Amino acid sequence: MNLVIIEGVGKVDTIKKYLGTGYEVFATKGHVRDLPEKTFGVDIKNNFEPEYTIMLDKKSIITDLKAKAQKAEQIYLATDPDREGEAISWHLAHILNFKPEDKCRIEFNEISKKAIQKAMLEPRIINQNLVNAQQARRVLDRIVGYKLSPVISKKIKPRLSAGRVQSVALKILVERELEIAGFKPEEYWNINALLSKEGQTGTFKAQLVTGKNTKIENKEQADKITSEVKNATFTVTKVKKSVTKMHAPAPYITSTLQQDALNKIGLSLKKTSQSAQNLYEGVDLPEGKTALVTYIRTDSTRISEDAIKMAREYISNKYGNNYLPEKPNFYASKQSAQDAHEAIRPISLAHTPESVKQYLSIENYKLYKLIYDRFIACQMSEATYNSVAVDINANKYDFKVTGRTLVFTGFTAAYSYIEETKDGEEKDENKKLPVLNEDEILRLNEIISEQKFTKAPPRYSEAGLIKVMEEKGIGRPATYTPTILVLDSRGYTEKQGKILIPTELGMTVSDWLTKHFNNIINVTFTAKMEDELDKIEEGNIEWQNLIGRFYNNFAENLKKADLDREKVKMAVEESDVICEKCGARMVIREGQYGKFLACPNFPTCKNTKPFNKPCAVCPQCGKDVYKRTSKAGKTFYACSGYPECKYISWDRPITEKCPDCGSYLVEKHSKDGALFVACSNGDCKYTKHIEYKKPEKETE
Repeated sequence: MNLVIIEGVGKVDTIKKYLGTGYEVFATKGHVRDLPEKTFGVDIKNNFEPEYTIMLDKKSIITDLKAKAQKAEQIYLATDPDREGEAISWHLAHILNFKPEDKCRIEFNEISKKAIQKAMLEPRIINQNLVNAQQARRVLDRIVGYKLSPVISKKIKPRLSAGRVQSVALKILVERELEIAGFKPEEYWNINALLSKEGQTGTFKAQLVTGKNTKIENKEQADKITSEVKNATFTVTKVKKSVTKMHAPAPYITSTLQQDALNKIGLSLKKTSQSAQNLYEGVDLPEGKTALVTYIRTDSTRISEDAIKMAREYISNKYGNNYLPEKPNFYASKQSAQDAHEAIRPISLAHTPESVKQYLSIENYKLYKLIYDRFIACQMSEATYNSVAVDINANKYDFKVTGRTLVFTGFTAAYSYIEETKDGEEKDENKKLPVLNEDEILRLNEIISEQKFTKAPPRYSEAGLIKVMEEKGIGRPATYTPTILVLDSRGYTEKQGKILIPTELGMTVSDWLTKHFNNIINVTFTAKMEDELDKIEEGNIEWQNLIGRFYNNFAENLKKADLDREKVKMAVEESDVICEKCGARMVIREGQYGKFLACPNFPTCKNTKPFNKPCAVCPQCGKDVYKRTSKAGKTFYACSGYPECKYISWDRPITEKCPDCGSYLVEKHSKDGALFVACSNGDCKYTKHIEYKKPEKETE
């Protein structure tokens, strides 16, 4: 029996299907060995030697693995094809006592029969350069997190954290927030003429051409121009016709998929990551567990020759040869891209989105269709438009209007979208114009004068932050999602709809880090560090040398920051709740288990309350009832009057009394989601149906 070791449990059945008999597939569920949880784990004096230990939650897995390894004739390490995966294989090799020269490592970019069988024929030794790049990142992050977090916790408030990449991402959000706060809107006016061709009823809008020296800054200027053109003759002075083409977009990489998933199909970063992982590991189809897409953590737009051939055959058969460019489309990856894997694409075009829709969750289907359509489109011909730009004169003023008409759909036949302005309106240039000729006189229907104000730059969404992180070279495909999620979990950011906003705590932490560590916690330094990690992967520099150069500078800053006696005072946020014991307005504080209300007169008055709003009235004493969570994770309802009132219930009480016995009623849910009320008296059988709530399918 041969043993194949992978990371994700979700891939086991898919890979088993392609390997056949004679193989056992074992999943480690990610990393199995790491730096210790409760100690530093890096020997600074001994060339930054890391101390690795078996992770506590993986000890039983390692025990099972060793037992299976002893019985195996051959062991293959098939962890994910990236730095993290290579490091996991390296740790596994250490645990299983492999020799450095053992050819035990296999990798595949997609979970397909062809890719797996090919990988089995090409085992190699573990790539130590990849491992060292991952070790360097891990040690760097441990040094920053372990050494810096206690300092900011002492200077600002307890239990704070800082991170090499996380803190730079936060800095980007904070700098945008400061830019917005300092923005001063400037007034300007747009003037448009609603025109029509003589003898036709349709109208089109031409805009007054303004430049730096002709900017309309107030109503008086706008009214003057309006009065001068409303009786003028509008004459076409120039008509420029051209054929414009739009090239197909590149196939998805991790960052662009995350951005489009939010902007086009409304999936959050977390849901996108989950759905993409499901599609990569495999879904249950009639033929068994089947992977639908290639590896999902990539920064390369490269496509294999086989995939290009597959796409071109599909396009020729479905759309016709005129939708095929003469040569395949190739897309350049960014200079900073590692280019270790292909772009994200479907494994087989035979699995069309519609053919597998019934087997996928709504989120998985939407994401798969997005990936599928984009891949087909990337190998299709350009979309062609007849474009026209028309100059119009009215007295001494010039107006302009542009438009275009679609001539050949090209790639938009597979991947269609409407280009929109920030206000959500279709761009004027996409609108169809009547045939216009030079010297033609147009009819003026209306002059529209609109007051506008310049707008502050927008806040970032999750997708927008990922885009800027990618553009500035901060982090890598595998780190975008964890970085943004940790900012939320630490309370440094909050979401309003799709928008990320730094909290007061986040801004305070970022300001302090900027003051004391601006030479390290900044975009340029972090991007340069990513380049250095790439050089380790390429074998050009030793990872300990990189850590040493970093640490010397970092340690000096750390010492100065620790000696600074100034302690940041967080502003206390008042609530609208009055302390019933002393009459003071209670303030919002944060403890080990989150926010709570406390009396500002502590320690004279030690009154505290839950921060969340009351959800009911206590049926025993009339005070507020709050929703709480037990240590086991179960929800219950308790009176705020404890310990005087010891009311507690697993069901939410309501003010209505039971018509049969007079006891208080509670809300309950049946197994099928029906919401009803029932009597709290166990001897009374009164119930009343309220409504039916269809249970939502779990997606997170």
